[in-house]
Amino acid sequence: MDLQLLEKQLKAVSDTNRLTLLSCLKSGEVCVCDFVDVLGISQPAVSQHLKKLEEAGIITARKLGTWKHYRIVENPSPIIKTVLDQLEERELCNCRPSSSC
Repeated sequence: MDLQLLEKQLKAVSDTNRLTLLSCLKSGEVCVCDFVDVLGISQPAVSQHLKKLEEAGIITARKLGTWKHYRIVENPSPIIKTVLDQLEERELCNCRPSSSC
């Protein structure tokens, strides 16, 4: 594995907010608008966290109207797979998979 990518991925999952985002994404695709309520932080702050995860190759996004919808990549690296396996899926966080904001 590329050491720079590994460093990016480890840094990306070393934050509680980003781990919370990943635990929500375990249930499927989620709109960025839902994450604002989940984390209780501003939309720009949520976007920065999502950007870190996307740059690390952990999540991917697709644009639907004015909103972006995020999901975990199809084949995460073994290290990220291990991290994801340790996270409980967060159903209580009001994430709405494939929400139509």
